[in-house]
Amino acid sequence: MSKFEVPALPYSFDALEPHIDARTMEIHHGKHHGGYTNNLNAAIEGTDLEGTSIESILSNISNHSAVVRNNGGGFFNHSLFWTVLGANKGGEPTGDLAEVINSTFGSFSEFQSQFAKAAATRFGSGWAWLVLVDGKLVVSSTPNQDNPMMDVVEVKGTPILGLDVWEHAYYLNYQNRRPDYISAFWNVVNWDEVSRRFSEAK
Repeated sequence: MSKFEVPALPYSFDALEPHIDARTMEIHHGKHHGGYTNNLNAAIEGTDLEGTSIESILSNISNHSAVVRNNGGGFFNHSLFWTVLGANKGGEPTGDLAEVINSTFGSFSEFQSQFAKAAATRFGSGWAWLVLVDGKLVVSSTPNQDNPMMDVVEVKGTPILGLDVWEHAYYLNYQNRRPDYISAFWNVVNWDEVSRRFSEAK
């Protein structure tokens, strides 16, 4: 049976500096994402989940163990996270996505402040999300490695942008200054990929 694999980073470990440092990227991608992936594969080996898509597993997560929930979420969330970041990115979205963000939140900066608040106020570890829910954009956050695709979360939909606010994502560079990390994140958002996910989710 095919196993889940950690996707290769679409850029070098140091590509996002100074906003996200190379050492953090290396540990985050190799050790953390690698750990979730290995643990997920071990948890589903020999079960009827083997060979099932991650989306299918997550959408019925209430039927599965905490190990599958935590590691399946960790696998999916990080796989999305690496793609919505990029070197020499940032700025603002364009086209359809920009229009919908403006009409939904009033302005791009108002969207940024709502998203930053969701990320900053998530107690402990978790994620902030921009989610497409029934054709509408919504900002939400989830604890631990939960995500909007799971049938157990408050806001269910298709995540098109996510920010990891676990300490392992920023501690080496930012220590306890999560808001500084959140501000830096805007400099590396790959809006082309977010727009692609938005179009696909529609």
